[in-house]
Amino acid sequence: MARLRSIKPSDGGRAHWREVLADFQQRKKLDGISEQTALDYDRHVNLLFKRYPDGWETEIALAEAVLSHMSDQIAPATFNSRLVYLRAFFKFCVEEKHIRVNPLEGIRKRKTENRAVAIEEDVLKALLNAPDQTTFTGLRDYTLILLTLDTGIRPSEALRLIPEDFNASAHEVYVPSKIAKSRIARTLPILDVTIKSLRRLISVRPKEWADDVPIFCSYEGKPLNRHTWGDRLEVYGKRIGKHIRPYDLRHVFALEFLRNGANAFATQRALGHTTMEMTRRYIALVNDDLKAEHAKSSPLNKLTEKTTRRRSIK
Repeated sequence: MARLRSIKPSDGGRAHWREVLADFQQRKKLDGISEQTALDYDRHVNLLFKRYPDGWETEIALAEAVLSHMSDQIAPATFNSRLVYLRAFFKFCVEEKHIRVNPLEGIRKRKTENRAVAIEEDVLKALLNAPDQTTFTGLRDYTLILLTLDTGIRPSEALRLIPEDFNASAHEVYVPSKIAKSRIARTLPILDVTIKSLRRLISVRPKEWADDVPIFCSYEGKPLNRHTWGDRLEVYGKRIGKHIRPYDLRHVFALEFLRNGANAFATQRALGHTTMEMTRRYIALVNDDLKAEHAKSSPLNKLTEKTTRRRSIK
């Protein structure tokens, strides 16, 4: 019977997966990944070994753990997220000779449903009316909804903004490179209604809070993550009878920005995309809307109405 290979470094001492993850994170920092991406690597690797604590004992145990983990009944987007982060970690493990084979090598992403769908205007108005602005939490949520609809900022970026990133006089919010997903800083123009709400939110912060406490934090001054924000939107969604996710608000901005005349390059810059791939998806959706409206509203619909008697062509 073949001997199972334990996962060990070359010196014979066992390297815990946490040590390997720490080394991996150091490598990724040198590559210039954002802090949010680093947190996502931590979350995915920790989740795997929390569920399968013996998965690091042997390569067979690891392969079985990964297979079971990836076989969950999960959405394609969740599957793809697990695949990308874990495959990169295991690729590093192979390079550093902690394991011989990447258990996710050759596994393909699943096809995802395009979530960039329109949300009706009355639903958005109901969503804005849902938070109780007489409380810090309600005012925070209302302001974050406004900011996302106004700029299309990513949830992970918005939740790490600090007061100095907000410039009321210039009508701008600055997304520093260290929190931008693309690692490229960008400046986002904002409207008066967003400025007013941001000013209110910042003005009610306790004076003892440090300057680096995020604008969109808990009432105790603790940072939020995008999953917590998703839970908050779920509460409001149930209240108004519509399921809304954090990224749905970003999609609303992108679609409306294009529909109202913005060009593709301005949309790409606002959203912080490094390529035109995702922007093209939004453009395609807007074009589909245009085709549907054309089919319904073209003047030829009236000018070429069918008559009761057709004349043959001879």
